[in-house]
Amino acid sequence: MKREQWNTRTGFILAAVGSAIGLGNIWRFPYITYENGGGAFLIPYLFAMLSAGIPFMIMEFSLGHKLRQAAPGIFEQLGISLNTRLQWLGWFQVMIAAVIGIYYVAIIGWSISYFGLSFTQNWGNDTNQFFFSQYLQLNDHSPSQLGELLLHIAIPMLIAWSITFFAVYTGIKGGIEKANKLLMPLLLIMVLFLISQTAFLPGAQDGLNYLFQPDFSQLFNPKVWSAAYGQIFFTLSVGFAIMFAYSSYLPTKSDINNNAIITVLVNCGFSILAGILIFSVLGHMADQQAQPVTNVISSGVGLAFVTIPEAITHLPIPYILGPLFFFTLIVAGLSSHISIMEAVISAIIDKTKYPRKKVATLVCAIGVVISLFFATNGGILLLDLVDYFINNLALLFSCLMEVTLIAWFIKATTIRFYANQLSDFSLGKWLDLCLRFISPALLLVILIRNLFNTLTQGYGEYALIEQLILGWGLISLMLLISLIIALCSKPIKPSPSITDENPL
Repeated sequence: MKREQWNTRTGFILAAVGSAIGLGNIWRFPYITYENGGGAFLIPYLFAMLSAGIPFMIMEFSLGHKLRQAAPGIFEQLGISLNTRLQWLGWFQVMIAAVIGIYYVAIIGWSISYFGLSFTQNWGNDTNQFFFSQYLQLNDHSPSQLGELLLHIAIPMLIAWSITFFAVYTGIKGGIEKANKLLMPLLLIMVLFLISQTAFLPGAQDGLNYLFQPDFSQLFNPKVWSAAYGQIFFTLSVGFAIMFAYSSYLPTKSDINNNAIITVLVNCGFSILAGILIFSVLGHMADQQAQPVTNVISSGVGLAFVTIPEAITHLPIPYILGPLFFFTLIVAGLSSHISIMEAVISAIIDKTKYPRKKVATLVCAIGVVISLFFATNGGILLLDLVDYFINNLALLFSCLMEVTLIAWFIKATTIRFYANQLSDFSLGKWLDLCLRFISPALLLVILIRNLFNTLTQGYGEYALIEQLILGWGLISLMLLISLIIALCSKPIKPSPSITDENPL
């Protein structure tokens, strides 16, 4: 089966950027920055971008481009050269993408709901009470006692699934490339317009000071460096099969280094723009309420669906800026969701050789059914618990295994030579240093720290049995399924190796 290709370099970059830019850029980055020293956090963040983000992206782009397969096929090929079976790691990454795709669509569904609510601002004065008690109808539920299916959440989720399905069903050229050529410029225009309306409001400067005013004492805090690297891996879509899939559709002559650097820089630049937008709004909100910014700030879901709706009521032309903000969240979410599902679909297509349309229909249909668990009374609690274990343990383990295997056994120099031969400019030995030492060391430290904290303290106030089944149990099941698929697969015929002298 002939592999599809991107029509243009711009289409590929916009798709890769669309995958990297998601809901986490808009609410997670601003809060992480504030919590870890404000402007001082940008120093370890930029260092993490240079020493981990760009090298990881070059590594995944190089392997996807050369081996022309999704993650399982790539690791199977690498395993052949090492005389071992590594396909399981590729399937584990696909499993991570599948799980994230299934719960991530719930947050897009909330954004769609709030897009409608923002025209009339029907969330009232107590946005916290509205979101958790009226919209989510959380009450006394838990991750193991989900309650009833809430149609006002399920229907927006189905709308999101429909858009994603159309993109992946029609393929790389017909769906994903066209969607991102529309969505990414639209996203940037909306964010810049929102900034132009909020950055000069009374009190906005106070919010920006909280974001960018450096607390240099935090540079000596290991937690800050851990947070910086964690944010880079969280936001760039590396380590869970997406960039392998996207780069496998690149034309033969593609500039690996340029594509990777542009993707990472645009993503990180957008995160900073999102920080300017969010803290301008929070600064104005604090000014209107005559209280410090610290009193109106909240993290995660609370920032997007509790604090921001309240802030919108203080903005000029709220009935325009409110819908625009939540439409921005929808666009950011959909571009990432499309890429997540493509990672799953491309792996199954490579494995089964079934037509794209059949695989896309089956995968999305199964995804829709399972995702309805997150459209229940306790859906947000299930999402929070699963998300913690996937992003803080499974994804970091995947990244550590990937970079260690490739940089030490396939050799980082091999990746560098391959990328340099295809690119307009060459990278030096710093790439080897980053892939062999800096990235693995930091990933190991962060993973051990997260494992220690989770084993000794647990996560949140969830019952131990819920954490064992829905957290540790889920990761164990993903590993088991990955191993079974790999062991039951027939050995594949070796294809051209990344180590071949001629990259073309």
